Amino acid sequence: MDNGQTTATKAGWLERTFHFKELKTNTKRETVAGLTTFVSMAYILFVNANILGEAGMDKGAVFTATALSAIIGCTLMAFLANYPIGIAPGLGDNAFFTYSVVLTMGIPWQTAMAGVVVASVIFTLLSLFKIREIVIDAIPHDLKLAMAAGIGIFIAFVGLKGGGIVVASKSSLVELGSLTVPTTWLTIFGFFVTALLMARRVPGSIFIGILATTLLGLVTGLIPMPDKIVSSIPSLAPTFGVGLANLGNINTPQMLAVIIVLLLVTFFDTAGTLVGLAQQAGLMKNDKMPRIGRALMADSFSMLAGSVMGTTPTAAYVESSAGIAVGGRTGFTSLVIAGMFGLSLFFSPLLSVVTTEVTAPALIIVGSLMAQSMRFINWEKFEIALPAFLTIIAMPLTSNISYGIAFGFLVYPITMIAAGRRKELNPVVIVLFFIFIAMLYVLNILPHN
Repeated sequence: MDNGQTTATKAGWLERTFHFKELKTNTKRETVAGLTTFVSMAYILFVNANILGEAGMDKGAVFTATALSAIIGCTLMAFLANYPIGIAPGLGDNAFFTYSVVLTMGIPWQTAMAGVVVASVIFTLLSLFKIREIVIDAIPHDLKLAMAAGIGIFIAFVGLKGGGIVVASKSSLVELGSLTVPTTWLTIFGFFVTALLMARRVPGSIFIGILATTLLGLVTGLIPMPDKIVSSIPSLAPTFGVGLANLGNINTPQMLAVIIVLLLVTFFDTAGTLVGLAQQAGLMKNDKMPRIGRALMADSFSMLAGSVMGTTPTAAYVESSAGIAVGGRTGFTSLVIAGMFGLSLFFSPLLSVVTTEVTAPALIIVGSLMAQSMRFINWEKFEIALPAFLTIIAMPLTSNISYGIAFGFLVYPITMIAAGRRKELNPVVIVLFFIFIAMLYVLNILPHN
């Protein structure tokens, strides 16, 4: 077979698989879209390693697990659903894992990872039997928006603390940090660089901001110079299979509550993002997203694989909007993203230079993007506004995503009934009301006598 025939065969395979003509796109445009999305979401390689590192996990292993779970998720998204959407471990889930489960509840990360494995298995089964789609449709739209916004504000708060911009205070809980600390200025610099790039709509703004802040830290000596840039892939041994090995430790009400919250948070995150991105790409049909079941399966399988390798649940990335904006319309975009994550595996030495102060601006900026969902909440109706507000504000104030979700689902049915709107309550919402009461009980938040 000559080169001409080979090229034609490849072109035919690409067309049959990704439907370029039908979606009015081509290989070049999809490749540019994939590169754009990857640059926009590559920060998760370093941010995820730093956040889970605070829980006591090996950063190198988490780096590898992050990349591999993204490769699996993006590849499945390409071939199962044919959508230009990137998948990787989500910021909200890793924040809940580290700051709520491990650091606040005192659960060892090994046991907490076993909870992620169980949640992943349940999650996959729920997707297979399409229960996930049914429950997502039943949850009030305003509470979905409030959850996204609350997680965003919580993530931003984590970034502000990590960068030293806000610190603990005995009198007022938190206060402005000292601006005489040199490393705090790294966060301030990175924040403004990223904000300016975002305002100019520069693709990969967050990644470029991290790069610029890291370079400033290296030049000024605030960050030690790494011994090398390229190396062999870090071993997965410190985290691989740890969750499976600790399944027997899931024997407390606390862990059951953690699993439920992991399911709930992950449940709503990807679905909302998928629909929003499909809307942007013009892929919605009759106000519904075609092949959403397949897209959810791609997310579920990558989450399951990631839990075994040693990382928190995956999610569809809002940063995929950058690739869609430059023309990405098919799964070939996702395939390019997967390829780039594969190459990134060889750059793990950069973990030592991407410090908490460097990644803090990314958390603050991403938090602000997630908080934008607040504008769609029906604030004019008090019965909706109050539970939405409590959901949002409780997450950063309690440093616990699960409590924020619980506040919303405990108040929403009560205010709706008081407003004479009992018939609008879905049975799923009532079930969740009692689930969260049980969760607070087993976490010793509610009295036992």
